[in-house]
Amino acid sequence: MIYELRVYECVPGRLPALLKRFETITLKIWERHGIRQAGFWTVLVGESNQTLYYLLAWDSLADRETKWNAFAADPEWLKKRAETEADGAIVAKVSNQFLQPTAFSSVK
Repeated sequence: MIYELRVYECVPGRLPALLKRFETITLKIWERHGIRQAGFWTVLVGESNQTLYYLLAWDSLADRETKWNAFAADPEWLKKRAETEADGAIVAKVSNQFLQPTAFSSVK
């Protein structure tokens, strides 16, 4: 099992729109594609309260490539994403890292 840490830095004031999109649209489409989330976090105290952090769980990099590419090309996702950005961009920057649990990690 590997985990993908994704960090979305929002356009100022647009974090609520991003959270709503995940809750009402994205997660349902991910479920259809077999994409498993391992958690979502916002910043309570820290550098920016306009950042969303989340983890995705993958069986392998090949599993990620297949499922993420299918999601990224999904016609419903493309349509809904465009609709939610009709008033302007939501995310200013996206970064990601692939994490591998250590032998002593409580998460495997």
